[in-house]
Amino acid sequence: MKIKCVITDDEPMARKGLRGYIEKIDFLTLIGEFEDAVQLNTMLKTQQVDLIFLDIEMPEMTGLELLSNLTNPPKVIIVSAYERYALKGYEFDVVDYLLKPVSFDRFLKSVNRVHDLLQTEQKETNEYIFVKSDKQLKKVLFKDILFIESMENYVVIQTVSCKEVVYTTLKQLHESLPQDIFQQIHRSYIVNINQVNAIDGNQLNVKSYKMPVARNFRDEIYNLILKNRLINRK
Repeated sequence: MKIKCVITDDEPMARKGLRGYIEKIDFLTLIGEFEDAVQLNTMLKTQQVDLIFLDIEMPEMTGLELLSNLTNPPKVIIVSAYERYALKGYEFDVVDYLLKPVSFDRFLKSVNRVHDLLQTEQKETNEYIFVKSDKQLKKVLFKDILFIESMENYVVIQTVSCKEVVYTTLKQLHESLPQDIFQQIHRSYIVNINQVNAIDGNQLNVKSYKMPVARNFRDEIYNLILKNRLINRK
C-alpha cells in the first residue's frame, strides 16, 4: 500500500524535516508541499490525498479552520509547536498530534497508525459490491458470489442464495472485482476460484453448476486453483 501525503506548513525548515522523514518510509509518497491552508484547500479540490501533515498557526487560515471547512477530509496528522491546540485538534478526528520538534521515532509510530487504519478500511470496502438489480441498489458480498455469466449487455451474478441480473458487461464488472479471487475462465464466465469444488475435464464444478473453461484460459486457471488449494491445506 502506497499512502499519498502532503505537507502544509509555513516554516520551510519544518517542511524540510518532514520531507526527510517521509523519504525514509517506503509506504509514503509525497505528492505536494504547501505554505498555507489556502493552497492546500485548492489542491484537495482536484487531487486525491490519503494523508495530510498539517500545521495549525499559518497566515490567512489556520489548520483547524481548514478542517472545519472540509466535509470528507483525508487522514490528518497535526504537526504543531503549540500543545494548547491538541484537544481541539482531536475534535476533528485527527489521527495524531505531533509536537515540534518531532523525533523520527514518534513520526514512525504516527504514520504506522495511519497505515493500519487505511489497510483496515480498504479491507472492509473490498468485501462487497453494490449492483443495480430490479431497480434497486443491492449489496453483494464477494464471498457469496459463485460465478458471473454474460448475457450480451447483461450479466447474471449467481450467489449462494439468489441470482442478480445487472445491466453491465462482463468486462466492466470484472474490473470492479478483486482480481486474485475472480478469474475469467471463458468469454461468458467469471468464477470465484474459492467456490470451485472440482475440475472435471474442461469444466469447473461450482456447487451444483458446471462451467466450461476456454482453452486459452485453461492452464493458468487450473494452476491457480491447484495452487490455492495447496496453500489452504498448509
